Amino acid sequence: MLVYGTEVVIPTKVEILSLMIIQEAELDNAEWVKSRYEQLALIDGKRMNAVCHGQLYQNRMAKAFNKRIKPRQFAPGKLVLKKIFPHQDESKGKFSPNWQGLYMVHRVLTRGALILAEMDGEVWPKPINSDVLKRYFMLHL
Repeated sequence: MLVYGTEVVIPTKVEILSLMIIQEAELDNAEWVKSRYEQLALIDGKRMNAVCHGQLYQNRMAKAFNKRIKPRQFAPGKLVLKKIFPHQDESKGKFSPNWQGLYMVHRVLTRGALILAEMDGEVWPKPINSDVLKRYFMLHL
């Protein structure tokens, strides 16, 4: 609404280009200041409407996206598999596995980060995001 579809023009360039034109038009200073203030208030109002509209749109999109997300809960001691990314050495081709290893969750950090430990007990120094992990379920027969 502020810019779309029209060329941006500063209000001072539209009506009054210089002090000389003010003197020629014989406008009263108080009248000129009042009209300027009203125009600036109108611009601020439109800007606030645009910001509010953008925030409402972002909230609606986030709500629609988060509706389908199921949070994954990991606890220390649970077994997980780690995703193999295409840039890793383990990714050798089309028929290579997509998941690697069997790791144990050593510690759960904030915001979905986990510290993993290998099955022999060696703890990884770097945390890993829980988005690239999936739970490993063992069948008990």
